Amino acid sequence: MTYVLSIISRVNSGGDEVTLKARGRAITTAVDAAQIAKRRFMTSLQIADVKIGTEEVETREGGKRSVSSIEIVLKNEVTRSQE
Repeated sequence: MTYVLSIISRVNSGGDEVTLKARGRAITTAVDAAQIAKRRFMTSLQIADVKIGTEEVETREGGKRSVSSIEIVLKNEVTRSQE
């Protein structure tokens, strides 16, 4: 819920775009936060872009591991339509 409040706070402070980035197991948290903010609190938010990918992360042992990543861009359509 903290992430949802951060999204709402950012939009209410004048930002018309919010970008969420997550890797690994945090991807579900980012997707949930975007959907909850959009559906329950700010119906003017639209998902403008979603990028998925894989990043190479160095392990503690010195090896490399592939980790999934996501970037979700939310835009406030009310702000954009008033300009």
